[in-house]
Order: sequence, then C-alpha cells, then structure tokens
Amino acid sequence: MSNINLIESFQEFKDFKNIDRPTVISVLEEVFRSMIRKKYGTDENCDVIVNPDNGDLEIWRTRTVMEDGFSEDDDLEIELAEAKKIDPDLEVGDDYIEQITLESFGRRAILAARQTLVSKILELEKDEIFRKYKDRVGEIVTGEVYQVWKKETLVLDDEGNELILPKTEQIPADYFKKGDSVRAVILKVDMLNSNPKIIISRTAPEFLQRLFELEVPEIFDGLITIKKIVREPGERAKVAVESYDDRIDPVGACVGMKGSRIHGIVRELKNENIDVINFTNNLSLYIQRALSPAKISSIKLDDVEKRAAVYLKPDQVSLAIGRGGHNIKLAGKLTGYEIDVYREADEDEEDVDIEEFADEIDGWIIDEFKRIGLDTAKSILNLSTDELVRRTDLEESTVKEVLDVLRAEFE
Repeated sequence: MSNINLIESFQEFKDFKNIDRPTVISVLEEVFRSMIRKKYGTDENCDVIVNPDNGDLEIWRTRTVMEDGFSEDDDLEIELAEAKKIDPDLEVGDDYIEQITLESFGRRAILAARQTLVSKILELEKDEIFRKYKDRVGEIVTGEVYQVWKKETLVLDDEGNELILPKTEQIPADYFKKGDSVRAVILKVDMLNSNPKIIISRTAPEFLQRLFELEVPEIFDGLITIKKIVREPGERAKVAVESYDDRIDPVGACVGMKGSRIHGIVRELKNENIDVINFTNNLSLYIQRALSPAKISSIKLDDVEKRAAVYLKPDQVSLAIGRGGHNIKLAGKLTGYEIDVYREADEDEEDVDIEEFADEIDGWIIDEFKRIGLDTAKSILNLSTDELVRRTDLEESTVKEVLDVLRAEFE
C-alpha cells in the first residue's frame, strides 16, 4: 500500500506536551474509523493500525466470500468470481482481506479528517491543561511575563501554558515587564468557552503560606504548623504558628538566625512587614500577641459580642493601631474579635474624655477620632494637624476647628 503520508501530520501531534502517546494513537484511530463508516457503512470488519514511531497507517478490510449471486451486503461480503480475480485459491466461506489506501477515500475526505484530528487533539490538550492545573490549586508556580496589560498580566509557565495574573491579585508595589520571572500561587482554574483560564495570585494568604513552606523546613516537615494567615498585601501580614515539638521555638524557626529565613519572603512580597506570632488557645494572650509590637496594659473580653476592649499606655496606642490602621485591623482578623483600643491616662495627668465635648463637636467627628484610638483631648492635641488629617477621613478645616475647641479647654 502506498504510504498515506500521515508522518508530517502525526509529528505535529505526537509531541503534544500534555497528552500521552496512546491517547493520540486512539484519537487517530477513531478519526479514520469515522471515515470508514462514512464510506462503507460500518467499520466492524476493518482493522486500523497506526505506527506510533512514524505515523504510518494501515487499514485492513475483511469480507466473507459468498457464492455468485448470493452476496447481500457488498460492505461485508464479496462474490466468489470477484474474489478469485485477486486470489484464485479463495473458496466460498473464506475471508477476503484487502488493504485500503487513504487515497481511495478522496482528497476532500482526507482534508476533513485532518481538520477533525486537529480539533480533537486541541480539545484534549485543553482538557488536560485544565485537569492538571485544577489539581494544583494552592501550589506555587513560576513563570515568565509575556505581556502586560492595564488590568492583568499574561504569564507563561515552563511549558508555555498561559496564566493570568489580574491587577487585583498583584501586590501594589509589583511592577512587571516582558521577560521578568514571577512567582505566584495558583488561585483558581475555570473553563471559559472550552478554554482553560488559570488565575494566579500574589496577594492570597496561600502564597505567603507556600513561601514559608519553602523557606522553613520545619513547616514543610510538619513540625510547625501555620494556624492562620491574614494580610494587607504589600503593607503588613500576621502569621500565627504552632509547634508540635516543645523543643522547637516556632517563631524563632520561622524568622531564622538574624532574620535569614524571613528576609527572603519579605523581599518577594516587596518589603511587606510580617509579624510571626506564637499561637495559643488563651484568647487574651493571643490578642496581646496579635497586637504586637504594642504592649497592652489590660484587656476585657466580651465573648458574646466577640469584642475586646484593650487598654494601653499613651505611647503604645499608635503602635497598636499601626500605619493606616493595618495592625489593629489584621489583629482583629487573626483573632476573630473586634478590637477597641483605649488610652490609659497617667494618674497625675489631667485629661478630658472626648465625649465631654459632644455639645461642641459633632458625634460623627468624635467617632472618627475614637476609631483611630484617640478618645481623649490630649491624645488628639499630641498629634499635628497633618497627621490627624492623614489618619482620619476628616477635612483639614474640620480638624483645625476641633483642635481650637480642645486647646481652649486647657487654656
């Protein structure tokens, strides 16, 4: 039989990175069986053999030799006289086996088969990519930036698969250009219009967790477990850890000698501040640790309302709240409690609760100051106008009016 010259076509498909060779062979076989059914009505009496090495194809068709005039189905049977023209030794009841060339199907059928083959292989490729990445959700992947758009960045993995890094999943300080290497965690995998869409993230808590697993062998080995991670990407993160071995200090192991382990993580996260906290079931102690680096004087818990009233020395209030309120916000997320910060006045210090000025200052303005831990007149007066404007949502004119009212009290 003349070679049907599938070699060139087969070479395009047999090296598909995500499809094994037996699957490709079965797809090839099914495509040609479909051609046989269209031409002969059935493929039951045909054998399709694909050579996996070079793509050569052989099709063998078997028909039963019948007495002349008794053949009812030319697709399954052949009359004796016709069979003897090919092989004089054939008798009634014998199997007549012939080899079918691809050329006999016609050029149009061959082109249609090739298009079907391309379509099926691409479909299998997409399904395989989807399954592969669906099983890897939560893992870290490294890729190369291929294209940067306004709302997302296209990243290619080692096999050339497309990964999408949306702007919302990037750290604010992230800046990428084509060719940059980028690490992220696989966030989710969807099938959109039969195409796998792989979303990766650098802001998800799972990304920070995987980085810790890479940098801290004790976490990877299961000697230390990460209980919870909360993040304000690019600003601050809090990681609660616990050791199953009393001989291992979980915080020290995560930070490393002179910060050697955590420095790599901080650099990857664009200098995000990371607080590693020793987890405990003692809720009061856990909240105190969560508000680190601030030192708490006392704490009152309301387990019903899930609120914690925290009292601190005046110089510790701003530490507890943190820049932009990130520290207290993350502490609340980590512990599951709404945390209210109160300034603890010195005994010899004469101060006035801000609520005392309710007749001169609107309630919503008072609430805005209390929101950032400023609940007394002196706590507000101790800060500059610019600092108060930056930390609150108040206009500069409003802040100045409040300061005038408070200063008048002490003058």
